[in-house]
Amino acid sequence: MKKNTLAILQARMSSKRLPGKVLLNINGEPMIYWQIKRILKSKSVDRLVVAISEEQTDDVLANYLGKIEQEYFRGSLDNVLDRFIKVEKIYKPEAIVRLTGDCPLVMPDLIDLLIDMFYKKKVDYLSNVITLTFPDGLDIEVVKSGVLEKLTTYNLSNSEKEHVTLGIRNHINLFSVSNYLNDKDLSHYRWTVDTIQDFEFVAKVFAHFRFSEDKFTLKELEKFIDDNPGINQIKKR
Repeated sequence: MKKNTLAILQARMSSKRLPGKVLLNINGEPMIYWQIKRILKSKSVDRLVVAISEEQTDDVLANYLGKIEQEYFRGSLDNVLDRFIKVEKIYKPEAIVRLTGDCPLVMPDLIDLLIDMFYKKKVDYLSNVITLTFPDGLDIEVVKSGVLEKLTTYNLSNSEKEHVTLGIRNHINLFSVSNYLNDKDLSHYRWTVDTIQDFEFVAKVFAHFRFSEDKFTLKELEKFIDDNPGINQIKKR
């Protein structure tokens, strides 16, 4: 039976360390454009919604998403959990894939693999972030419908409201959870974008894969890094 799986990409312009990063130019397009293209390559994601804030700082992002005809939702800046719950209530999926706008190197095949495993295991939450074996920047979380709203019945901290699934990991004994491990530990790699140095690395990756920005695989990216020693920051989370 066909599943109804909704990807929610959270993004904002008011990043403290690198403001406006999601609209920084890579190969002639904003960074978030390539991330959206890569997510939509997933065969298991039925719909993608970008969840942004209702603050004036995100008006430019909303205008851009409207221009490229990408569905988006505007909600609380700091209570990102509430943003996700409201999107879930609108679209009523069976499961949500949580993705963040600082991870443009997201791998479509990895999204598909985790979604497939999630439905087979029939758990509340499946991710590759409980035990880290993937690069920082390839984080993928799949959450059963209703679980995020259940979190609101607990006395959540501001941090748990901001970091959406942190409440699940902090109350892990209350949910059925599963973690996906890579076949080798790549968690020492830093592929997320929080600083200008992070962005410069990601821009070099996309420059190398110009004209196949939405197609390159994890193994191809690993080979690029192996062939170019020192191009990637090695940093433990």
